Amino acid sequence: MTATSTGTTTSTGTTTISSITASDPTTDGTASDSTTSTSSSSESDSDSETGTTTVDPPEPVCGDGEVNQASEECDEGEANADNAACTSECKAASCGDGLVQEGVEACDDGNDLETDACLPGCVLASCGDGYVQEGVEACDDGNDVDDDACSNVCAAAACGDGVLQEGEECDDGNDVSTDACTNQCLNAKCGDMVVQEGVEECDDANDVETDECTSACVLAACGDGLVYEGAEECDDANDVDTDECTSACVLATCGDGFVYEGVEECDDGNVDDGDGCSATCESEGSCLNNEQWQAVNCTTTKWVWSSDRNQAQTLVEANAKKLLRSGCTHAPAASTCSLDGTGWVSTVEFTMSGCNASWYHIGGSYTGNCGGHDGDKVRYLALGVNDCYDY
Repeated sequence: MTATSTGTTTSTGTTTISSITASDPTTDGTASDSTTSTSSSSESDSDSETGTTTVDPPEPVCGDGEVNQASEECDEGEANADNAACTSECKAASCGDGLVQEGVEACDDGNDLETDACLPGCVLASCGDGYVQEGVEACDDGNDVDDDACSNVCAAAACGDGVLQEGEECDDGNDVSTDACTNQCLNAKCGDMVVQEGVEECDDANDVETDECTSACVLAACGDGLVYEGAEECDDANDVDTDECTSACVLATCGDGFVYEGVEECDDGNVDDGDGCSATCESEGSCLNNEQWQAVNCTTTKWVWSSDRNQAQTLVEANAKKLLRSGCTHAPAASTCSLDGTGWVSTVEFTMSGCNASWYHIGGSYTGNCGGHDGDKVRYLALGVNDCYDY
């Protein structure tokens, strides 16, 4: 069977089917069954008797490609999308609509807040944009100046951030207070109460010179010329033991073993009378007309001794402490010599004992520890006419 149809469309949008013809292929084609139907724009229902049908036009919708509704601002058909210029609701895309237009907007959070991640203008918040992003930035001054109140990483300027700000003398970006820059961003200096490592021995933040730490931030010490209160009696900044202040920073006194020049005649390290030096450090007799002593009558280049090297190793010390001796088996004139040919020697000879352990060569051509002279004969030696004593 073969069917054909023809039709026309009126200006009202109603389609009219003019004719439908059907033929049976088994016939010679001359016989046909024909049905004809018509319709008009005024008809709304099908007439079963005449075979006429009326079809209403489609309702306009967003996405049909035509702006045909009052609610539509645009309609791009299938191109409508929430990231396109025309949204899926046929609204023209705009900053603040909550939809990110691709290629146009970096973000769109639908609000006009300046403190969140998306700024008005639909751009992402960033350090340097002049807006402080809450919870992310401490400040944002919109410039690239790193030494003002807000750094280039949008952090509030602070001591220890490694950037020198106005009001800071230094900023080394660490919390070490003993280097050249303190934790208050001040240059380290003597008197700031912080001991600068490798530079200061102490720092008590005062200029008192008589306490443990001097005003130069050096620990008080005997010989520095400053009297450390409670620790030193004096400090004359020298190591002379015959002046008013000894090398131990103790005031010279009778009985200390040092002859205070111009004040004491002798000092034998005790305050006993009857031993040649009185309790007031005055000589208790003269070498003249003393049967225990005789004048030196020769010189020797080396045979002068201290009998105790731990107490005295100089002529003055050994003489003051009555430790000075002259002679030995090799010495000339029965050990009655001195280095310069002056002085006094005892009238009695004594036998040397303990040479290796304690005796000491003084002056002359040899100075040093004694060795191998035990059993030698020696005499006591006194340098001055008032230095003789009982033995």
